[in-house]
Amino acid sequence: MSWGLHQRVVIDLSLRILRAAMARSGEAKVNTVEVRLALRCLLHHCPEKWPLEAFWDAAGADNDIGRAQGTTAGFNGICRQLKAADRYPEGTSS
Repeated sequence: MSWGLHQRVVIDLSLRILRAAMARSGEAKVNTVEVRLALRCLLHHCPEKWPLEAFWDAAGADNDIGRAQGTTAGFNGICRQLKAADRYPEGTSS
């Protein structure tokens, strides 16, 4: 597997983990080890770090509505950062 393909797979899997966490965030905290790893894997692919930090901060918030809004905003920011860096996997919906 080439390095480029490997990185695309890592980015795609990380986004899937974050998307699933975002979907659950209205019900419970999602500051899990899986989410932490996914964010860490995306760290070098996002030119700006604020959406990664925003997602993580919101993932552990006590308020259900705030947690859901914060993870959604963070996820959208992450997708925008990946697109700006031309790292967003083709065939992935944001």
